[in-house]
Amino acid sequence: MIEDEAAVGSFVEVTRTRIGKRVNAKHLAYLGDAVIGEGTNVGAGTITANFDGKRKHRTEIGKKVLIGSDTVFVAPVKVGNQVKTGAGAVITAGSKIAPGKTVAGIPAKILQSTSSKRRGKGRK
Repeated sequence: MIEDEAAVGSFVEVTRTRIGKRVNAKHLAYLGDAVIGEGTNVGAGTITANFDGKRKHRTEIGKKVLIGSDTVFVAPVKVGNQVKTGAGAVITAGSKIAPGKTVAGIPAKILQSTSSKRRGKGRK
């Protein structure tokens, strides 16, 4: 189901997926067995890898998420609202990313915010 004001562009495959209002998935993506929350931007090359060889699993992406190009969600995955993913991030099966976090890398890890570095948090 594609909700109002969502934009799905060229070479985007949508299978058993609900795309929320004002979602942008403009090009080159596979969105299978997923729920994508309102106002999310899906970067080019994004994949919801939903099949593990035996079963299909679901990817749940919150509202106002910014998905970097070539991000892979290896389902099952739950992503909170206003999360950001770095380009090329791989979100591994079973991951639950809290709202407002930024993740990057292979496998994706939460990046420490610059504001917490300034306050001295995370130091030993």
